[in-house]
Amino acid sequence: MKFRSEKDSLGVKKVPAEAYYGVHTQRSIENFKISWKRFPRSFIKAACRLKKACAQANSEMKLLDARKAKAVARACDEIIKGKLTEQFPLDIFQAGSGTSTNMNINEVIANRANELLGKKKGSKFVHANDDVNKGQSTNNVIPSSARVALVENSAELLENISLLIKELKIKGKEFSGVLKSGRTHLQDAVPITLGQEFNAYAFALEKRRSGVEETLAKLRFLGIGGNAVGTGLNTFPAFRAKIIRNLNRNSKQKFLQAQNGVEATQFLTDIAAFSSALKLFAIDLNKISNDLRLLSSGPRTGFGEITLPAVEPGSSIMPGKINPSIAEATNMACIQVMGNDAAISIACAAGQLELNTHMPLIAFNAIESEEMLSNAVKTFALKCVKGIKADREKCLWYVENSAALGTALNPVLGYDKVAELVKESLRKNKSIKQLVLEKKLLSKKDADFYLNPKNLTRPNLGLKRK
Repeated sequence: MKFRSEKDSLGVKKVPAEAYYGVHTQRSIENFKISWKRFPRSFIKAACRLKKACAQANSEMKLLDARKAKAVARACDEIIKGKLTEQFPLDIFQAGSGTSTNMNINEVIANRANELLGKKKGSKFVHANDDVNKGQSTNNVIPSSARVALVENSAELLENISLLIKELKIKGKEFSGVLKSGRTHLQDAVPITLGQEFNAYAFALEKRRSGVEETLAKLRFLGIGGNAVGTGLNTFPAFRAKIIRNLNRNSKQKFLQAQNGVEATQFLTDIAAFSSALKLFAIDLNKISNDLRLLSSGPRTGFGEITLPAVEPGSSIMPGKINPSIAEATNMACIQVMGNDAAISIACAAGQLELNTHMPLIAFNAIESEEMLSNAVKTFALKCVKGIKADREKCLWYVENSAALGTALNPVLGYDKVAELVKESLRKNKSIKQLVLEKKLLSKKDADFYLNPKNLTRPNLGLKRK
């Protein structure tokens, strides 16, 4: 491999000749060998959107040569479109502000801009610090990039959430007439319809979607241009507004200038709030996944009330076995989101004075949670929920033989009497209805009315037969 020599304040170091990154990145490659985790493409893309907007703002203010600014913007556009992705190799476990990654991005942009202007890599004609990073600090670039990435990713997330809610509602309507036994404590409970269960799932996720949308609004406030501690040192008052204006024009988004630059530098709680909203969604989605696994358990020794689409053979040793693989994968994604949220919460609380020094971890985990949850939701909707079928006969058998069916007789016979009937029913393996008729506690007409499961899936307290 051929190398070029580059110098920084710590001395001279060899950098691969073909690399677009420079000496700072090379030091970071050597220093931080902790994990396999790298910033996702959406984060690098977001950072380049900000770098382009800053270059344009600096050019408008006559602080950056127009030719350099255009070359920087073009280099950013290329990276945004997916070029040079291999030039961002750094571990997320690095200096807590994310200086390594900010400089990695600055160096790649600078060297590509140099190339576009006919200069050599490493020439520093376009300087990573003085030109690409002009008017910026890692302390506002990294959290602002995280916010931009999360907002830009959110359109797909919300679209996929809406898709899942839609599929659940379709099943709610399709199963509206499927009577089944409810279960509380995993024991027999009063009747419900399968449709009511699925509609409840949809409603729960609608609530969680609203929470995600609410927290997204605060992520649109960016501290970019605030520099080291958010005061805007080495910039002009108009700089931040110009960055936001250029960013919005380039991205077709609606970002806003942070109302308090110092607060935006110290506190990453807006990201924590968004992560928390994702966690709450994951909690409900995980519960739904668990429910579907229970309801589809079997096929001979479980509930077997529904069947999930078969997506792959379920066992390497038991022929013909089919597992709820999509629901299980969804469970694991949800659990990871919950774990990420715990790490984000701790990291957001661990800042000191004018800076949070755990920004790479916060940014990575939040973006991973968002992208992973989005993919899981879409997969769950299309490969699981969409293909669910109900075993209507089995559902009806359970409801007709449920020990909790006697609850409907409370207003007629009283709690104590019904409790005796339930115990006798289980002991003698007879239905509640059989015992009521044998003991002549009700006429057949009254028994048919009060113990009709269809009457028990809606409010009917004190129901009297007409």
